Amino acid sequence: MRRFFVEKIIPTGGFLSITGKEARHIVSVLRMKKGETLILMDREGQSFEATIEAVHYKEVKVRITKTIPPLPPSPVKISLAQALIKSHPMEYLIQKVTELGIHSIHPFYSERTVLQLKSAHLKNKMDRWMDIMKSACKQCGRVTLPTLNTPLAFEKLINTMPNKKTLKVLLWEDEDKVDLKRLLTSMSFAPHVFAIVGPEGGFTLNEINLAKDAGFRIVSLGNRILRAETAAVSLLSIIQYEWGDLNLG
Repeated sequence: MRRFFVEKIIPTGGFLSITGKEARHIVSVLRMKKGETLILMDREGQSFEATIEAVHYKEVKVRITKTIPPLPPSPVKISLAQALIKSHPMEYLIQKVTELGIHSIHPFYSERTVLQLKSAHLKNKMDRWMDIMKSACKQCGRVTLPTLNTPLAFEKLINTMPNKKTLKVLLWEDEDKVDLKRLLTSMSFAPHVFAIVGPEGGFTLNEINLAKDAGFRIVSLGNRILRAETAAVSLLSIIQYEWGDLNLG
């Protein structure tokens, strides 16, 4: 069944009007008709099954027929700070970590960041990333959208992170003593993991030292040198398997 996002679901007499992009998608792309059923989701985690009652050019009127109980959240809340990388890899990363249950995404600028977003282009990028997250949520049946934060400078980012009950890790390809899996299996469960992944060119030694001073554990994913987007997806998968909801046992 097709899924659609609206800002907030407030049924009036059991009915709801869908407008904007989602209405255009229903009408012009999918060409859905009166009597067809769909699923509506909003930012507050509400999810309902609904039936189309009327289709107009810019509006679709639906009747709410059933409340869908939300899936339980992952036991661990994961925040990803990702250095800005080139457009297509960044979009792929955002799509996949959303599917894997990321709680929040924190883009940042580092010393070796290639992509520099001017203020005129930042809003368009943020809107594009938000659309990707919505599509990923529809694809995997996820109800709540991750939080997408405005890009910050690396030093400002690491000094505004929470300390209490948070495991703070930074992936670095030159770390040869501590890998992420061993760290997770050797310590007590933390309800929040804040993880940092660098740009295509990696972190500078100065940035590594700044992160250590801010309480971050420096870890690797093993012997392979991974692309930034691959590292981020691998990191999330490992955390969700060890502490989250990917553990099939």
